[in-house]
Amino acid sequence: MKMTKIYEGAHQWVMFGRDPHRPEKIIDTNQYMVRTADRCLLMDPGGIELFAPMLAAVLHHAPVEEITDLFASHQDPDIISSLGLWDQALPNAKLHAAQLWEGFLRHFGCESIEYVPIPDHGGTINLGSVELQIVPAHYLHSSANFHIYDPQAKILMSGDVGAALEAPGAPVFVDNFEAHIEKMRYFHQRWMPSNQAKRTWLERVRKLDVQILAPQHGRMFKGDDVRRFLDWFEALQVGIAV
Repeated sequence: MKMTKIYEGAHQWVMFGRDPHRPEKIIDTNQYMVRTADRCLLMDPGGIELFAPMLAAVLHHAPVEEITDLFASHQDPDIISSLGLWDQALPNAKLHAAQLWEGFLRHFGCESIEYVPIPDHGGTINLGSVELQIVPAHYLHSSANFHIYDPQAKILMSGDVGAALEAPGAPVFVDNFEAHIEKMRYFHQRWMPSNQAKRTWLERVRKLDVQILAPQHGRMFKGDDVRRFLDWFEALQVGIAV
């Protein structure tokens, strides 16, 4: 599994993905970790088939006892069906996820991990030396959906917003925005059901200083490409692919 450090400061951000051993018919996903001196948050830690390579990759950066928190942006299996295995590996950890989805996510297995329900208006995750903002992103695409913003690193983990359907081994950052559009268009028109929800999210996110937009699928956006994506997404009519 490819590991890319995308921020290095008082804490770190690491992206995991592009697993060459991923089964062919399983969609590729990006997993993210925030690492402080003594705690780690795993965001959208992946499907059950990714648990072993993901755990091995994470342990390159931190011992298992320092993996204290998990975050699920929504309820889809590609981001959190590994929960039952993390539950066995991290019995003292906390899972931060939507209050609405608790009864659904527990189907994946959540006997030991503490479920920390996120209210609709969002909240924060405090990792000691860094406090992350939980940004509402409802109906993009799930009816209870959240993103994570780090005001120190200026990174927004944006879930399915910004996602693209890529060939195996694609670069981790967008290098030609215009060429990248066609990898994103169908995904957003089919998965995103509401233009009003899109506008609400854009209004919220444009108030943040985002230098890296880090979606769950495909490439990340950096610098001016963040603004280019927000402008493109604003103009796109969504929920129309059928």
